[in-house]
Amino acid sequence: MTTSTVKTNLLGLTQQEMEKFFDSIGEKRFRAGQVMKWIHHFGVDDFDAMTNVSKALRDKLKVIAEVRGPEVVSEDISTDGTRKWVVRVASGSCVETVYIPQGKRGTLCVSSQAGCALDCSFCSTGKQGFNSNLTAAEVIGQVWIANKSFGSVPATVDRAITNVVMMGMGEPLLNFDNVVAAMHLMMDDLGYGISKRRVTLSTSGVVPMIDELSKHIDVSLALSLHAPNDALRNQLVPINKKYPLKMLLESCQRYMSSLGEKRVLTIEYTLLKDINDKVEHAVEMVELLKNIPCKINLIPFNPFPHSGYERPSNNAIRRFQDQLHQAGFNVTVRTTRGEDIDAACGQLVGQVLDRTRRSERYIAVRELSADSDLAQNAANTN
Repeated sequence: MTTSTVKTNLLGLTQQEMEKFFDSIGEKRFRAGQVMKWIHHFGVDDFDAMTNVSKALRDKLKVIAEVRGPEVVSEDISTDGTRKWVVRVASGSCVETVYIPQGKRGTLCVSSQAGCALDCSFCSTGKQGFNSNLTAAEVIGQVWIANKSFGSVPATVDRAITNVVMMGMGEPLLNFDNVVAAMHLMMDDLGYGISKRRVTLSTSGVVPMIDELSKHIDVSLALSLHAPNDALRNQLVPINKKYPLKMLLESCQRYMSSLGEKRVLTIEYTLLKDINDKVEHAVEMVELLKNIPCKINLIPFNPFPHSGYERPSNNAIRRFQDQLHQAGFNVTVRTTRGEDIDAACGQLVGQVLDRTRRSERYIAVRELSADSDLAQNAANTN
């Protein structure tokens, strides 16, 4: 009786991990760079196509390794240029990846988990609970799929994807090792060569892992704030009960200080009608953030079924923004993109679920944590 060999998926291996892999099979370490270029620069998943690798090594790799990204279930393109991919991961669940073009920038919003355990009250992903962590291959695989879809292989100077934001489905810091590995690949010249200023991790506030992050990588940081005081944030973002605002902001400041450069924290704030959108909330926010170098992204809420929340009026949004502007903050209000393909903030659960049920006959946890609009804001960072 024979047992099948479990193949190593090379797609998710960092340069260091790839070198160790080739060491382990008795091959020279320089093979790591060759294979990484084929995978990430050329989008190749067939070892026979790697023409500068010996036939003997190609045959060996076919037995013990593979290059396997997530399965693409669907790809939709909006009239405004926004694109959305639904991909199925190994757990059987589906997640979404959204691309937002803006001038010369192209921002890819990437998911880190299927579902989410944090249960933020205004987030449909949180309402559905946690399903699974994505592997490093499934995280970077979203970049790999998007890059190939734009014909950006071989790699060129003028890339479609200039920015990547970990603002999709899930809390990235609760899938720490896989997310960090994927972000290293995003920035590696043997991977996608994206500037560290243009790779952003967004967190709801997992304080110990924010502190841990600085030991491993120096990407940009975004904080999903959504409330200017602990009482309200406890309701909207329950993890605040464990890591309240003072503790959270101190950890963010420590991380930003560790970068040793003039980089600012991005504050994400979803505006909910009559909940956190009043002038007094803006005044509290000014006081809370007065000593923190930051820019603020305001995201008017887009309702989803049974959310219990509404979008504020345009006047309320302007009043909130003006209050922050007058205090000297850099503030952006995000407009909705990709509505016609259900890629806008708050649109991604219901209609995608219904369509996929009809075509695939399965139920998957999905939604971009109401963050596809947040990703557009991150595109303005650099």
